[in-house]
Amino acid sequence: MSLKTCIVIPARYDSKRFPGKPIHAVIGGVTLIERVWRIAQSIQRVAGVYVATDDTRIADHVRGFGATPVMTPSDVASGTDRVHAALATLDPDIEAVVNLQGDTPLTPPWVVQALVDEIAREDGPAMVTPAVALTPQQVQALEEAKRSAPSSGTTVVIDSSGHALYFSKHILPFRRDNYPAPVWRHIGLYAYRRETLARLVSLPPTMLEKAEGLEQLRALESGTPIKVVPVDYRGRTHHSIDHPNDVAIAEAILNDEGEFENMAASP
Repeated sequence: MSLKTCIVIPARYDSKRFPGKPIHAVIGGVTLIERVWRIAQSIQRVAGVYVATDDTRIADHVRGFGATPVMTPSDVASGTDRVHAALATLDPDIEAVVNLQGDTPLTPPWVVQALVDEIAREDGPAMVTPAVALTPQQVQALEEAKRSAPSSGTTVVIDSSGHALYFSKHILPFRRDNYPAPVWRHIGLYAYRRETLARLVSLPPTMLEKAEGLEQLRALESGTPIKVVPVDYRGRTHHSIDHPNDVAIAEAILNDEGEFENMAASP
């Protein structure tokens, strides 16, 4: 048997760089939140897809295209806390949840499916996240990007059992004498067993979490193993919506690479 799993999409209105972006960012005629919901709707073997928000404007909008909103407090500390708050109001038989960020409209469905398939295993891990192996050219591009934007892109070091050893805004591992160690770029999606998520949100931010600005380090510092699922973007481009200028970039990517709707969600 597999664990009963749902997808929760956290969506808040008060973004400093782009207020109201879940509904005001319109990409190719479709709002940001509806695009992310469409991705979630294509995933197999989930018990439900929910949009967790604290704003009635977002709730009304998502109802309009057939999604199910869940109202959550406005003072939660993060998207992870919002997912936990939503989960507390849902079916108590749900045993695992995927946190699908509401600002990532270009996430390939097969990446989300890989998370669902891993977390839903009855003997599966407590927490799962995906990563992509970078080519030497992609590592070079990331190095160049970090010269002007040091906090762009997160890498993860993985042990021999497929679990995360560490996440960093630095490019890890350091490859002395150009030793060909793999570099994995972390994709900021997470799946949790219900009890794991409850435990993590109950803990205060940890030292390394605050130093790197990476919430997942709280799990590692507190002894929660994170299984890393290798995924392949299959030539697709990752891009999130953080600023109004990102809308045109996302539209250009979709014009070049096409929509996801006709693509299989299977990994």
